[in-house]
Amino acid sequence: MRLKLLTPIEVLVDETAAKIDAEGPEGQFCLLPRHRDWVAALVPGIVGFVTPDGDETFVAVDRGVLVKCGDEVLISVRRAVRDGDLARLREVVETRFRRYDDQEKVARGAIARLEAGVIRRFLELQEPPR
Repeated sequence: MRLKLLTPIEVLVDETAAKIDAEGPEGQFCLLPRHRDWVAALVPGIVGFVTPDGDETFVAVDRGVLVKCGDEVLISVRRAVRDGDLARLREVVETRFRRYDDQEKVARGAIARLEAGVIRRFLELQEPPR
């Protein structure tokens, strides 16, 4: 299979893979060359893949999407880090990616409150004078 892992700013991986392991909201899954076509959401975690030579490589990924179509697997994520040290990658996922998710939840809540306030003010402007 041809694996391409894309972030908004770079192609981090463009290699041949004999096996790909990833994690979605429902848990871990594995893709092999003869598996059916597949689309999956990815959660922050570790994507591992094995090259035809048997070398195993790991990439820490943020949320994203994986699409397997024929012999090609495309993974598109917001952020990714490739490193040879699996322990360091797990730390990146736990500290960086999951912390960003918490910060984004807080920011989305603040935006929702602002939007609600704007809508309330518009409704107040439309009320007929008493």
